[in-house]
Amino acid sequence: MQRIEVEAYIVPLQPQATHLQRFGHLATKPQCILFDIYGTLFISGSGDIGNLQHQREKANQLETLLNRYSRNLPPEELNKRLIKRIKAEHQRLRADGIDYPEVQIDRIWQAVLNFKDQARARRFALEYEMIVNPVYPMPHLEQTLRTCCNQNIVLGVISNAQFYTSYLFQWFLNGSPQDIGFHPDLQFYSYRMGVAKPSIRMFESACKRLNKMNIAAHAALYIGNDMLNDMLPAQKAGLQTGLFAGDRRSLRLRKTHPDCANLRPDLIITALADIPTYW
Repeated sequence: MQRIEVEAYIVPLQPQATHLQRFGHLATKPQCILFDIYGTLFISGSGDIGNLQHQREKANQLETLLNRYSRNLPPEELNKRLIKRIKAEHQRLRADGIDYPEVQIDRIWQAVLNFKDQARARRFALEYEMIVNPVYPMPHLEQTLRTCCNQNIVLGVISNAQFYTSYLFQWFLNGSPQDIGFHPDLQFYSYRMGVAKPSIRMFESACKRLNKMNIAAHAALYIGNDMLNDMLPAQKAGLQTGLFAGDRRSLRLRKTHPDCANLRPDLIITALADIPTYW
């Protein structure tokens, strides 16, 4: 899908301040920073319920999308079928021993809407995602990544994601993840691995790659917005951790979760631009 086709869906978003304050410090500058994507590098509007008018606008957009793909189906029924199919696939994968399974959303849409062509299913999946989960770069994203690269910090990604997630960098920053500084061997997306956070598997895989690059786990920093999905597995893998608390919509403290009750990140980060000031 070309940029001109997605521009109609892009609406500028601003982060919503949280009650947390910046906290912590690192003894030395990290050799590597690994990032979560949604809610950390990009504002995610999926958690923003909005008013009734906003919900109607989304429903109208979905109706238009379905009509364009010749699918006579109410948006409510579409969402029910999507959730049902994902749950069934999760159940199948758990039976195969995967603790936190991840689906490939284009295959899910092929089954839900009976698309014969995978490319057509991917186009629908992308447009659907842009409607239900609008995204926009966090303030100072490009500047922060450039600063880290200029300081010879290796950059990577560990994120729950789908095939379209990497497109965000092209749309908003005019380059692929590699073009803007992310190491090609340090990009871990859940749909590729078939497992999602909070599983530790992507973090363990990242640590193995770092070891081959002569970077110890404790010399790397992982930054994400979710205590359960991000901070917990990152700490288990031996990484330093930074909780990104820059947007109220996506901040997940998980205070009632037993595994997070006594969990403390090394850093609390309230703005991407502040990251280089912690060392």
